Amino acid sequence: MKRAFWAALLSSAFSVSAAQAQEVVQWWDFLSGGDGARMKQLIDQFNTEHEGEIQIEATTLEWGTPFYTKVQTSAAVGEGPDVMTYHLSRLPLGVETGTLSPLTEADMTAAGLAPTDFQQANVDAATVDGQMYAVPFDIHSVVLYYNKERLEAAGLLDANGLPMGLDGAEEFKAALDKLKEGGLDQPLSIHDSTGDSTWRIFYSLLNQQGGQFLDENGEFLSGDNLDKAVAATDLMASWVSEGYAPPNIEYAASIARFTGGEAALHINGVWEVPTMTDLHAKGELFEWGAVQLPVFFDQPATWADSHAFAIPNNQGNEMTPERRAAVMQVIGWMAKNSTFWGTAGHLPAYNPARDTDEFRAMQPNATYSSLAETAAFDPRSPLAGVGSPVYDAAGNFLMPAVNGELTGQEAMEGMRDDLQGQAY
Repeated sequence: MKRAFWAALLSSAFSVSAAQAQEVVQWWDFLSGGDGARMKQLIDQFNTEHEGEIQIEATTLEWGTPFYTKVQTSAAVGEGPDVMTYHLSRLPLGVETGTLSPLTEADMTAAGLAPTDFQQANVDAATVDGQMYAVPFDIHSVVLYYNKERLEAAGLLDANGLPMGLDGAEEFKAALDKLKEGGLDQPLSIHDSTGDSTWRIFYSLLNQQGGQFLDENGEFLSGDNLDKAVAATDLMASWVSEGYAPPNIEYAASIARFTGGEAALHINGVWEVPTMTDLHAKGELFEWGAVQLPVFFDQPATWADSHAFAIPNNQGNEMTPERRAAVMQVIGWMAKNSTFWGTAGHLPAYNPARDTDEFRAMQPNATYSSLAETAAFDPRSPLAGVGSPVYDAAGNFLMPAVNGELTGQEAMEGMRDDLQGQAY
């Protein structure tokens, strides 16, 4: 009887010790739709593989400004999560407000990662003043979606099923004219009713000219950068004014114009790849593809951002070394298993995750994966990034110019002065 008692007691003590040894990682993200479903699958897989060791308890919050406001206020009172998703474009604000915990070499070692595992542009976007604050998870950008049947009929498709004759501003318009001759009244679809989508195209065109929206001295559109910004704006505006794309089209309507066959070309984020894939699988969409944006000016460049993982700097509630090691294991596992994340249209930021047979067979991602090498991340400023004053200014100045309500010169001067006033 005594032996049974002590055996039961020891078994109970062992169970309590094992339970205490398991680290529960509090996780916040802003992922919904296809992104959210795929992340849930990754989290479930992680939890299954690490049962009894590390478990993720995930909470999904509202995307954009509400998320970053909550993160900032929660970290300030020590009530933030252990780890969170974070746009690299918002990193400067997170650092300025003391919201983010710096990542050390020891942290990266615990994750089994090194900065050389990522594109340099990704590392630069995750770094402020030489200090890394986040681990990139993906690169997401805008791409050119195209209707293969329409382009083939217009003589704009090569033997590999890829668009041709689209590089150069005038060549692109000539291609649009061919598509109009083929029966499409407005062959290009862009979301031009808000600042966010117009900003992404504009910033791509500015960087294709080697332009800087924000220079090293903290000046917006200084010197000839203003002229390059006007040129980018005027090109976008010409697509509308010359009848290639309709004005003031809402987001869902811009997609519907393409999927409904009213437009042969559509500029949008890679996050709409699952939409196209699902419609095609159901027999509700034509043969389609997606490629990196054409080179309208001097060099390839495309606006890009990254979902990344960051650790909040929870004031007065310092994380234990054991918990921090567990968090870095979570981050490392996510990076090393991010090839699957490509099914959401994104490019895995972790280089080895793109250098796999699985990813090379993933279309159209593998076709536009070259944009990882020419990605143009948002300006490094607390005023820039998702839901930022730069996006607001794009809505107040750039978007009206694209729709013919302001000249490109008026818009860019107004945008420059507005943001410069906020910088001082």
